Amino acid sequence: MIENLSKKRMVFGISCLILLTIVVLIIESKWMKAGSRRQEFVIENNSTCWMRESYEVINDCHPCTAFEIASRSQGVCVHTHNKEVLKCTSGEIVTRSCDRVAWLDERHYWSFQISLTIIGTLSAAVSFLRQKTLNRRAMLRIQRELGA
Repeated sequence: MIENLSKKRMVFGISCLILLTIVVLIIESKWMKAGSRRQEFVIENNSTCWMRESYEVINDCHPCTAFEIASRSQGVCVHTHNKEVLKCTSGEIVTRSCDRVAWLDERHYWSFQISLTIIGTLSAAVSFLRQKTLNRRAMLRIQRELGA
C-alpha cells in the first residue's frame, strides 16, 4: 500500500499532516483562552464557611445525577455537573461544585490505555501479516525467475 506511493506523494502527505497538526494546535490554543474554566465554584445557599474555617470532606467529588442537572434542584450541579459535600468546623454542611471526579478520570485513563493497547496489537498483527505476504510474493517471483 504505502510502498506504492511515489516520493512526491509521500512528501505531500507528510506536509499535509504537519499543516493539519499546526492548525489544530492553533485552534485549540484559541479555544482554551476563550473558554478557560474559573476555579471559583458555586456553593449551595451562598455559604462560604469552607473558605473561612477548616473543613472535612464528607463525600468526595462525584457526578450529579441527571435529574439534579436537568431540574437545577442543586445550584452546584449546574456549572461543573460534579459536587462534593463538606462539613465545616462550625457544624455546617455545605455542598460545593468541584472540577474533577478522581475515579471517573482513572476509569477514562484505563479505558484509553486498553484501547491503545488493542489498537497497537492489531496494527502490529496487520503489519506482520502484510510483511509475510510481501515476503511470500517476493519469494514466488524469485522462484519463477529462477525456474524460467
